[in-house]
Amino acid sequence: MDKKPAEVSAPLSNLKPPAGSRKDVKRVGRGMGSGRGRTSGRGHKGHKARAGGGVGPGFEGGQMPLIRRVPKRGFFNPFRKHWAEVNVRDLVRFPQGTDVGPDELKKAGLIKGRWDGIKILGLGELKHPLTVRANAFSAGARQKISAAGGKIVELKTGGEAPVEKVNG
Repeated sequence: MDKKPAEVSAPLSNLKPPAGSRKDVKRVGRGMGSGRGRTSGRGHKGHKARAGGGVGPGFEGGQMPLIRRVPKRGFFNPFRKHWAEVNVRDLVRFPQGTDVGPDELKKAGLIKGRWDGIKILGLGELKHPLTVRANAFSAGARQKISAAGGKIVELKTGGEAPVEKVNG
C-alpha cells in the first residue's frame, strides 16, 4: 500500500520566527522608568562614559603597545607601481591575428583587480602572430612575439590619453 507523504504547507501570514531568535533593541536614555535612563548603561563619569570615549585599537592600558615594541624594517614606497603581469604562454589562447589589449586580457581573466600598467613577460612560446598592446614588454617577450610574426604596440603609462608606440 503506497502512502503519499503529507504535504506540509503553511500560509505566509502564519509564519513566525522561532521563539528567542528575535530580540528587542536596547533603547537607552528614555527615562528612569525604562531601567536604562540617566547614565544610559555607561556607568558614572570616566573616559568610557563620554561621547567618543574609549580606547583605540592597539591601546594596551598604558603598556608600550605591541606595534611600537616590534622592530621596524624596510621602507614602504607609496608611489610604487603595481604591474599586471601576463606571460607569452597565456597569449596562445587568442586566435591568430587577434589584437590583444587590456580589454581582451580582462575578458579572458588574465588580469584582475587594480593595476598601473600591464607587462608582458617571456615565459612560454607563441606559435602564431598577434598584435599585443601593453605598457611594457620584457626583452624575451619582445623577441618571442616578433619571432612569431606578431606586432608589439607599447601603450603609455599615465593619466593622459594612451599614446601608442609601435615596435616591430
